[in-house]
Amino acid sequence: MVDDDSPQGVLLSGEENVAVRIRLEREARGWSTTALSDRLNDAGFEMNPSAVWRIENRKRRINLDEAIGFAEVFGLDLRNLVGPPQLAAKARAMELIDAVVDAFRASQRANAAYTQATEALSAYLDEHPDIREEADVMVSNAIAEASTKHLLETYGPPPGESRDAGSANEA
Repeated sequence: MVDDDSPQGVLLSGEENVAVRIRLEREARGWSTTALSDRLNDAGFEMNPSAVWRIENRKRRINLDEAIGFAEVFGLDLRNLVGPPQLAAKARAMELIDAVVDAFRASQRANAAYTQATEALSAYLDEHPDIREEADVMVSNAIAEASTKHLLETYGPPPGESRDAGSANEA
């Protein structure tokens, strides 16, 4: 039978995540509910030890201001406090997950901007067919140059070539 208090392998709701995380953070620091309550009060977030215990044991809901207070006292980002406890306890994992999601969102925005720009250029060139060939060559060359630069920065020069050889051609 699974222990209901065990956070391992369970994706709980945000509020339950916070309750589990508060207990984990408090215990990791060796603080009593009174010590945590004192720290919350010192930081301007009024809470008594009984309320801390009730939140940890899911007998009382936590409001946003209180969650912010706990995050501040523990020195955590609020997103980290609300995340799944097993991942959230590994702050670096949460940072990396956030970075992956942020990069994905940025790539989606970049893809949308690229699509919009190419559609706008194509529409313009439909109205000005006399410059289409020259514009297509310019776009192809610029994309090839940007791709080459990115590949060199990411992977370095191909075997047998040095970085200096490429930069000598640019000078």
